[in-house]
Amino acid sequence: MSKDDMIGKLALWSFIIGAALAVVVGLVYALLDQNILSNWNGAIAWILCILGAIVGILAFLGKGTITKAEVPSFLLASIALLLMYASFGNVGLSLIISELLANLLYGVSLALAMFIAPAVGLLSIKAIWEIGKDV
Repeated sequence: MSKDDMIGKLALWSFIIGAALAVVVGLVYALLDQNILSNWNGAIAWILCILGAIVGILAFLGKGTITKAEVPSFLLASIALLLMYASFGNVGLSLIISELLANLLYGVSLALAMFIAPAVGLLSIKAIWEIGKDV
C-alpha cells in the first residue's frame, strides 16, 4: 500500500468516524444529557475537533476526501449548517415545532459544527489564498 493510499484512507476514516460520532453525540445531547459536550473536560468536543482538523489538514494539502472542486460546495454547505445550528438554538423556534425535534436538530447541528469547524477554517484560508494569488 502506497503512502498516498494510506493518507487517503486516514482522511476517509477520519471523516466517517467524525461525522458518525457527531450525529451520535448530537442525538445523546438532545435525548439524554445536554451536558455531554462539557462533561469529561470537553473530551468529546476535543475528539470531534481533532478529527475535523485531520480532515481539514489533509484536504488543505490536497490529499483528503474534499477535492479542490468540492471546496466551494463544502464551504457553502458549512454556512448552511451553521445557520441551521443558530436557528435551532433559538428558543422561539421550539414554540413553533416540538421541543424534542428542535433539541434533536440543535444537538446534531452543534456536534457537526464542532466537527467541521477546523476543516472550514483551513479550507477558507486556502480558498482566500487561491483567490488572492490569481489577482
